[in-house]
Amino acid sequence: MPRTRHAVSLAALAVALTTGHAAAAPTTPEARAAALVARMTTDEKIALVHGHFPMFTKGKPAGMTLHAGYIPGIPRLGIPDLQESDASLGVANAGRGPTDDATSLPSGLALAATFDPEIAYAGGAMIGKEARQKGYNILLAGGVNLVREPRNGRNFEYLGEDPLLAGTQAGASIKGIQSNHIVSTIKHYALNAQETGRHVANAVIDPAALQESDLLAFHIAIEAGRPGSVMCAYNKVNGLYACENGPLFDILKKDWGYKGWVMSDWGAVHSAEAALTGLDQESGQELDKQAYFDAPLKADLASGKIPMAKLDEMVTRIVYGLAANGVLDHPVAAGGLDTAAEGVVAQRAAESAIVLLKNTGDVLPLAKSARNILVVGGHADIGVLSGGGSSQVVPVGSTKFKPPSWAPSWGGGMIYQPSSPLAAIRALAGGATVTYDAGTDPAATAAAAAKADLVIVFAAQWATEGSDVSLTLPDGQDALITAVATANPKTVVVLETGGPVLTPWIDKPAAVLEAWYPGSRGGEAIARVLFGEVNPSGRLPVSFPTSEAQLPRPKLDGDPTAPESLDPTKGQPPFDVHYTEGAEVGYRWYEKTAAKPQFSFGYGLSYTRFSYSGLKVSGGKTLRATFTVTNSGKRAGIETPQVYAAGEGRTLRLVGFTRVALKPGERRTITIEADPRVLATFDGAAHRWRPAKGRYAVTVGPAAGQAVLTGAGVLP
Repeated sequence: MPRTRHAVSLAALAVALTTGHAAAAPTTPEARAAALVARMTTDEKIALVHGHFPMFTKGKPAGMTLHAGYIPGIPRLGIPDLQESDASLGVANAGRGPTDDATSLPSGLALAATFDPEIAYAGGAMIGKEARQKGYNILLAGGVNLVREPRNGRNFEYLGEDPLLAGTQAGASIKGIQSNHIVSTIKHYALNAQETGRHVANAVIDPAALQESDLLAFHIAIEAGRPGSVMCAYNKVNGLYACENGPLFDILKKDWGYKGWVMSDWGAVHSAEAALTGLDQESGQELDKQAYFDAPLKADLASGKIPMAKLDEMVTRIVYGLAANGVLDHPVAAGGLDTAAEGVVAQRAAESAIVLLKNTGDVLPLAKSARNILVVGGHADIGVLSGGGSSQVVPVGSTKFKPPSWAPSWGGGMIYQPSSPLAAIRALAGGATVTYDAGTDPAATAAAAAKADLVIVFAAQWATEGSDVSLTLPDGQDALITAVATANPKTVVVLETGGPVLTPWIDKPAAVLEAWYPGSRGGEAIARVLFGEVNPSGRLPVSFPTSEAQLPRPKLDGDPTAPESLDPTKGQPPFDVHYTEGAEVGYRWYEKTAAKPQFSFGYGLSYTRFSYSGLKVSGGKTLRATFTVTNSGKRAGIETPQVYAAGEGRTLRLVGFTRVALKPGERRTITIEADPRVLATFDGAAHRWRPAKGRYAVTVGPAAGQAVLTGAGVLP
């Protein structure tokens, strides 16, 4: 894979139209952008490269409402106001009143757990549709940062620890969003892997390893989804702020040929000179020390410090992103929201995302013969937990709790979305008596559990943007689970978490489900899986460690108790985070260190059984694995076969996956072709990809480290 540079030629795009009239109106997004920019005044150009955070904007213009971002349009040129809303999990509406309804998808990790691009696309299309119906033409979605730090408070927004899975799912979601003629971003470029000190942390990593991991996830997603904009991160990468990081922007715009625009995260700009390194738009300028891309940029243009050609390039990229995604031709108009109908999409995603981690004695699915079911904890009587911060979606009927003392003050509180698992369980339990115990007194709850036919314990861990979390369940829930499961071996634990957690009690309960943050119809989805109306098919997109000692950094870098500050001179001082694991993220790290996690990446059980046979591996331009999967159980179900490969001296890495639905006794022969980029290596000295060559070990199975079939292939 030789290195290529695809520079955008603004001169070629701006042919004529500065004098005389063209024979025909420009039709390509490139030509339309060039034509429009050629007609703009300098003030109009500058107005497009900086935007407001309406919550803090003084003297709000008429078109500005309370949402994430606003950039005034240019009506005479047909460029609409740019109305921006968070985020990947739905149209975020925190703070805009109890009647501002929206549908919440399950968390990003849940969408990744489906291992299904079709579900990711459908979810994206749904929230893109709602964004249009609520008057937005830009959705700040597409979180694709890898889970390098399992304690990261924003992991719930992201798509796991593997670049192929994360990039594939993000690309599908972005494509779905933009099918509604609005722009989706992809974020946060790059290495925003922890919230602790995110404004002052410097991510230190070998550039070649960065290309083979985090940047590969971005590249795959950008190719598949073609997002109109890329959002750069708060942190530094190898000594340079991500929003003024020339090497990162060269990779994006020159190596990958990306034609859209780069917008900053809110409060991530530190100088007007960021324009020279590749930043195209300053977002949420009220959170920066000053509006750098307003008067300071204009002064630098006048002095020649920043050439006018650079501003033209910045604006051309913005208009190209709008034109390429139909924003110029399909104005948004508020109205038509139907969250009840959209909830079907969210429920399907949640049902496909739930991971069955344990099922001793096939205690699940629940038998209708149980007469006395005790449901414990997790506010299961109220709803399902959701993650906090800018991605927060607040459907009508949600319940708000005061956040823990460690949470940032701006987060909006702890939200339980109105889909009660208790109510859904009662609806499916037939004539059984279903009672609820809040679990605040473990001894009393254990006594009640001993009298029940079956117990379902809901354990929750809230995570939010702006803070990181412990891997230990909070509020004594480990002790509660242990006490209840000891009193009644027929205990099922349902986890609602933003990422992996430690499970020191894992030997006690009969069954464990990971439900993530399951979204607007999460209670119904959980109940349907518990009672077998849905056969669980989710697979872990992130490894669950047995202890923090297994992690590349057992102690979180920085001070997680220090207050967050947009001003790098306040809060905690700058610090480095050394990503010495390089490209060996997640399951690759466990293989490299010969450590066994509690649950591996890709892991997940079913109510049926699957078997594998007949592996054949062929080489050529890439590896191809052909094998047969059989449903050897008594229920219809979905299996997710995963193909891993490793060249000499390298760890196994996921090179392909698929989902296959099989009836009892049905078998299917499958061929999976490896993505060549996952097999290739990046030569940092030559700054180029080197195609995979030589002999590759290949394994096929249901999870990383669980090789059911083994083989080998040679690439010439």
